[in-house]
Amino acid sequence: MAKNLIMIVEDSATDMRFARSVCEENGFRVVTETDGEKVFEHAKKEQPDLILLDVILPNKNGFQVCRQLKNDDETKDIKVIIVSSKDQPSDKFWGMKQGADEYITKPYGEDALLDAIEKLL
Repeated sequence: MAKNLIMIVEDSATDMRFARSVCEENGFRVVTETDGEKVFEHAKKEQPDLILLDVILPNKNGFQVCRQLKNDDETKDIKVIIVSSKDQPSDKFWGMKQGADEYITKPYGEDALLDAIEKLL
């Protein structure tokens, strides 16, 4: 049986490469997106099991994207992990208030990423 589908939303090529390699090496299927404005339609089409969502994105930030996903019947059950360099308690609070299921800060290691994914899937 194929493993879960993870959408990685990240505009940094380095961070995207790292997250993608961790996910693929651990048997997850991966789709990617770099533009905050395109995430919602892409998620409706692909129906990923989980989204790794950066906050700082072109056109629409991750907090806005998360809120949009969680407020729509077609995407509200998709698990969202916000992955951000914004590490203040207020950032984490705001991310969770938008509906995120988990919040991890950059830079993160493979174990932290896998722990967060496994916890939700």
